[in-house]
Amino acid sequence: MNTNPEQTSVTNPRRRLLEAAGEAFAERGFRGTTVREICERAGTNIATVNYYFGGKEKLYRSVLQYSLNATMTKYPPELGLTERATARERLQAFVLSLILRLLDEGRPSWHGRLMAREMAEPTSALNGLVDDVIRPLWGQLESIVGELLGRRAEPKEIRLCAQSIIGQCVHYGRAKAVIVRLYPEQRFDSDGLKGLADHIMKFSLGALRQFNREYQRRGRALSRK
Repeated sequence: MNTNPEQTSVTNPRRRLLEAAGEAFAERGFRGTTVREICERAGTNIATVNYYFGGKEKLYRSVLQYSLNATMTKYPPELGLTERATARERLQAFVLSLILRLLDEGRPSWHGRLMAREMAEPTSALNGLVDDVIRPLWGQLESIVGELLGRRAEPKEIRLCAQSIIGQCVHYGRAKAVIVRLYPEQRFDSDGLKGLADHIMKFSLGALRQFNREYQRRGRALSRK
């Protein structure tokens, strides 16, 4: 029997609070959202926030965790790849999964907006978010990038290349409202998102190959000295 409150019907007050709080926090941020507003959206009384979560701050942390669990379960960075997958295949899955987590229209839109809001207006919850979720993801991406760049790449070079790949993905999430006005033909449905991921992958692989060649030339030059 399923007893997880996050997977029960929306008639469950705790689940309703999580969903209502997620929408409110995504729109107004942690500081701009009141407990009263959340409870009005959820159709509960104010006491339920303390009863289920112990206050607004703990509710916010629970909403972040709830959102991350939902998106990471639906779109894990490996997307079902086995351990035998190549670095190129792992990078493709990583990029596509990130694009889907940021822009998928088939889930409540507040998930991506909530994370964007937390990055732009960080709260005390960000430290835990970085340690528990973001740092492991960065480590996974840097491992892939390091394999593609080759053994001569230095840690700083790997880090910068990984940041450039993430930056491309995040751009479409942050600038979507502008993009659809500049380029109305740009689609953000499932096919459109896959196309964006394919472009980011092609662009990134081209850059990584160029860096790899430079590192090899650097290595040959050092060996001649």
